[in-house]
Amino acid sequence: MIAIKEKIAYGLGDTASNIIFQTVMMFLLIFYTDVVGLSPATVGTLFLVVRVFDAITDPLMGSLADRTHTRWGQFRPYLLWLAIPFGLISVLAFTTPDLSDTSKLIFAFVTYTLLMIAYTAINIPYCALGGVLTANPKERVSIQSYRFVCAMLGGVIVASCTMPLVEWFGNGDTAKGYQLTMAAMSLGGVVLFLLCFAGTKERVHTNKTQKTPFLEGVRHLWNNDQARLLCMSGLFLLTGQVLRITLAVYYVKYFLQREDLITAFMTTGMVGSMLGCALAQKLAQHICKVKAYIGLQIIAAIICAVSFFVQAEQIIIAFVAFFLWKFFLDMASPLLWAKMADTIDYGQWKTGTRVTGMVYSTVIFFIKLGIALGGAIAGWALAYYGYVADAVQTNTTKEGILLSFTLYPAIGSLIVAGIMRWYILDDNRVAQIQQELQPATD
Repeated sequence: MIAIKEKIAYGLGDTASNIIFQTVMMFLLIFYTDVVGLSPATVGTLFLVVRVFDAITDPLMGSLADRTHTRWGQFRPYLLWLAIPFGLISVLAFTTPDLSDTSKLIFAFVTYTLLMIAYTAINIPYCALGGVLTANPKERVSIQSYRFVCAMLGGVIVASCTMPLVEWFGNGDTAKGYQLTMAAMSLGGVVLFLLCFAGTKERVHTNKTQKTPFLEGVRHLWNNDQARLLCMSGLFLLTGQVLRITLAVYYVKYFLQREDLITAFMTTGMVGSMLGCALAQKLAQHICKVKAYIGLQIIAAIICAVSFFVQAEQIIIAFVAFFLWKFFLDMASPLLWAKMADTIDYGQWKTGTRVTGMVYSTVIFFIKLGIALGGAIAGWALAYYGYVADAVQTNTTKEGILLSFTLYPAIGSLIVAGIMRWYILDDNRVAQIQQELQPATD
């Protein structure tokens, strides 16, 4: 059994990650369009190019982590080495230089690319760390539940504090407000990463004599059919999820026409996420996590679709629908990440080679590809429907924001539910594999 203290310490690493990740998801598009002054179509393309490039680096980082052996372990050292650089680059990404429009675009491209590279370099080892804290399948769900509660706590901090801090720090200067807000959040993130490093221990070890070349690791990964299913699920899940989260601010500001409620709306969603993550372990104790995951995706899709019919004046219903969507969708998040650890065991059982970093990094590659597509589609949709920054929007634009915020994400969740019907690593199968691998994971 893993002590609760260690589970919390591990979770604090995702609190740190989500302080940046959720800020990017919720506010970077509107920061680029309404503060820096870039066009939404340009930002959409920027998101796609940078995030696809970033995703390509994930397997390389995973392979590097698999070949890392230090006195602190394989994955923990990266938290120590990269916490401060990650924090500094985060501040740069939310800095508005006094430059020409072209130079601002170049600056945004460079700083956002650096931010994504830094995020990859610290987040891939962090995610892989969750798979080596224990070999117990039930404990893995528990660890991921703690992790995602802490992650959503980071989201709550971002949702509830970002805009008030921007106003407070900026005192009328929004650009300065964003920069100083990110500086404060990044400082907290650095401390949390260091606490995660200090409070965890790696227990499932790769044989130090195993030196798996990158291409051989790719071959072993390709033979892992269950990991491939998780890759496809991550792609479609994040495309829809990021599209909806990115447009949430626009939905409240321009469709509901209640800019004053942006912070409350985003916070409500993150509270729903945190509660959903907290209940994931209880759900997994009573229902097979594969069946539970499929059911939760269907529920999330239904909520998205129903939200299309919520009228602009039905503020409370809009809040409730967003809360429920985040509650059920993120109840599934710990189950997905626990399944990643299961597919690593499955791959070792099938091929005889354990490639922890490669599995996590490749699934995250597709997750980031989904993030890239979701962010890009959000920017392109705004441009297609005629969005004009910080102005009164036409009915066509408002209807386009509503459509992109509701029905498109619903399609993503339904596709994920269909893909996971082919996933075979239920609780009984995982227990059998664990039994056969026991000598290798003790």
